[in-house]
Amino acid sequence: MNTIGYRIKKTILYILLVLLGVTCLLPFLLMIVNATRTGNEIATSFTLIPGHALVDNWNTVFEFFNLFKGMWNSVKVAIPATLLCLYFSALTAFALAMYKFKGNKLIFGTILVFMMIPGQLGLIGFYNLCTALHLVNSYIPLIIPAIASTGTVFFLRQYVLSSLSPSLVEAARIDGASELYIFHRIAIPIMSPGLATMGIMGFIGNWNNYLLPMIIINKNEKMTLPVMMATLKASTDINANQGAIYLSVAVSIIPILIVFSFFSKYIISSISAGAVKE
Repeated sequence: MNTIGYRIKKTILYILLVLLGVTCLLPFLLMIVNATRTGNEIATSFTLIPGHALVDNWNTVFEFFNLFKGMWNSVKVAIPATLLCLYFSALTAFALAMYKFKGNKLIFGTILVFMMIPGQLGLIGFYNLCTALHLVNSYIPLIIPAIASTGTVFFLRQYVLSSLSPSLVEAARIDGASELYIFHRIAIPIMSPGLATMGIMGFIGNWNNYLLPMIIINKNEKMTLPVMMATLKASTDINANQGAIYLSVAVSIIPILIVFSFFSKYIISSISAGAVKE
């Protein structure tokens, strides 16, 4: 009787998971389908059957901007910003978690305070600074500030405290390991699931960043993909271009899916390794 009840519960659970998966995938399917339909078809009917306007939508996109150029510009911003953010955030989190020094709690408290302050408040001053430093139409203002990610530091600090034993660090020091060696060879491998998680979120945030690139970048050939896509959304014939908008959005998420697939395997492998050890 218990076996039958267990199977019933397991079946219900799998059905719910399948329904949840379908619900999550439905918007992506609808986006891909609408990328093959005209604007009038999208506005007048709902269907999951692909249309025949894919080539026309593709041509419409390239009438407004070079889609691949925009993707390449976004890659040049998103990848360096994400990698630098992960490295220096991990370094800061490791120092705050493992080193007991005067002002440690003050620094961590300051980080918490800055997490609550919207970045848009300093946008005008930041633009004036970039103008004074002649950094307008440069990718440097889009990459360097991303290093100081308070949310990433907070998350990784909590992760280090929960997963890295201070005795392991002390043992490495007794064996003569330098602090940087401990960080690179011991801390980073242990922090890899947390780094993978924040790497996914950081890349998505940098890839989809719209406000700051719109203000800093004025040259068309240097615009990132979200800014280029805004020119299509702001067109006078936006209803007719709905299919082209869906197509550009569908293409823009491909790098995000690639990054998610790359980083998620580290999260899954680390969780599986922990389960085996248990």
